[in-house]
Parts: sequence; structure tokens; C-alpha cells
Amino acid sequence: MRQNNRKLYGLAQGAMIAAIYVVLTMVFAPISFGPVQFRIAEALCILPFFTPAAVPGLFAGCLLSNLLCGAMPLDVVFGSLATLIGAAGSWYLRKHKWCVCIPPILANTIIIPWVLRYAYGSEDMILLAMVTVGIGEILAIGVLGNTLLIALERYKNLVFRQQAA
Repeated sequence: MRQNNRKLYGLAQGAMIAAIYVVLTMVFAPISFGPVQFRIAEALCILPFFTPAAVPGLFAGCLLSNLLCGAMPLDVVFGSLATLIGAAGSWYLRKHKWCVCIPPILANTIIIPWVLRYAYGSEDMILLAMVTVGIGEILAIGVLGNTLLIALERYKNLVFRQQAA
């Protein structure tokens, strides 16, 4: 495949991932935000296992979701950075299939409680918020994400294939 076609294909993949992330976040908005959150779109954080385009796609999707759903500026910035850090970590660990879900779980569990405290004035103790956010992340990424990984692995050559020249 020519270099320009590869770049365009990667850009299209990233844009599609971002769009799916936004739709999932907006459809499930009531449970996607807050101290006890279950952001179903976070299941997509396993996608760097299949394609590097998922890293910027997940970041853009989270950024757009936070903007479109009215998140506070600190949440838009640091919530999106947490997703970017987690996605980059997933890409880094892509050779270890069952470890791919760990970086986004850790990044969100550590960063989001601070965002909740300083952006929204949450009075929960940081450690309690880490537990509640962590449980949501384990369910969204660890359970749903790994289920998605198993399902997509069977079709990875069809869904994430590289276009021929």
C-alpha cells in the first residue's frame, strides 16, 4: 500500500473510533459521568491492540464527548488526557493481549478522582473516588473491553486489515 493510502486509512480508522466513542458516551450519558460512572465507550480502550489509529481516535472521541456533553474545562482536558495515556499504554502493551486493559484502567482510576474533586467540587475522599471510578473502569474495560477484544480478534483481519496497494 502506498504511504499516502496508509495514512488516509489510519486517519479514517481513528475518526471512526472517535465517532463510535462519542455516540456510545452520548447514548449512555446518564451513567457516563459523575463519581460513580460506567462509561461504556471506555470498552473501546482495548482497540490499540488492533491498530495504532485507536490511540488518537480514543483521545479525540473522549475530548469530543466531554465537550459535547458539557463537561467542565478541567474534565475536558484531564479526562481526555487520562484516556490518551491509557490508550498509549495499551498500544505499548499490545503484544501482551490480556494486559492491554490495564493502562486505561489505571490512568482513569488515578486521574479522574482528582478531576472530580477540582472540576466538580466532589466532596468524596480521593481514595473512595478511586475505588468507585476504578470499579466502573474494571467493568467497562476489563469486562466489556475484554469481551470486545475476544469478539474482534476473530474478525481482526476483516475489520482492521490494511488496504492493498
